Amino acid sequence: MLSGLRNSFLTGLVVIAPIGLTIWLIWTVIGWIDGVVLPLVPGPYRPDRLLETLLGWENTPINIRGVGVVVFLLFTIIVGWMAKGLIGRSLIRWGEGIVDRMPVVRSVYNGLKQIAETVFAQSETNFDKACLVEYPRRGIWAIAFISTSAKGEIKKRIREGADHTDMVSVFLPTTPNPTSGFLLFVPRSDVIELDMGVEDAAKLVISAGLVYPNSKNPAEPPEKLPDAAE
Repeated sequence: MLSGLRNSFLTGLVVIAPIGLTIWLIWTVIGWIDGVVLPLVPGPYRPDRLLETLLGWENTPINIRGVGVVVFLLFTIIVGWMAKGLIGRSLIRWGEGIVDRMPVVRSVYNGLKQIAETVFAQSETNFDKACLVEYPRRGIWAIAFISTSAKGEIKKRIREGADHTDMVSVFLPTTPNPTSGFLLFVPRSDVIELDMGVEDAAKLVISAGLVYPNSKNPAEPPEKLPDAAE
């Protein structure tokens, strides 16, 4: 009986702990944002002052959690909207020009800017398809991801140095960490496109070849493809 109660308690703890920690973390972050943003809001526009002005409530202690988050979101949206305009872009370039003349501040700002652009960049570009390429030598095949066709100087130089008019850039990930890898420029004729999706190919790379996708039954290996002779 005690063993059953202990198991039930542990099971409940596994269910409740993640939910509770998530709620606590979100609540804490919202409270922290409120504590930073609300003191910056002018006094007449704070929630307690607005209630006193609009409804006639006097000495009303109020602490609405999340008001600072709403103010922060609205302020960020307005700044982003202004930054897209001609005046906003000009002001940003002028400010960055001043920062570039400050030795220490310049390094800190450029590093933070790169991190922000990497994390929050809104880009619709992604890998087109999964493929097979011969790497690191002929006869050895590796899974890669097709990104784009070769462009610009890369395409021009390759055309000058070799008889390859159609080159594609592929990302060859490493196992088991697919975030690192190699950028290769390969002739399109040497690339074998796969029917499996990019996510399935990534799972295959991460699992070191243990997890094979199957559109009909993901729990089973993929269907055997007919060989060239057949």
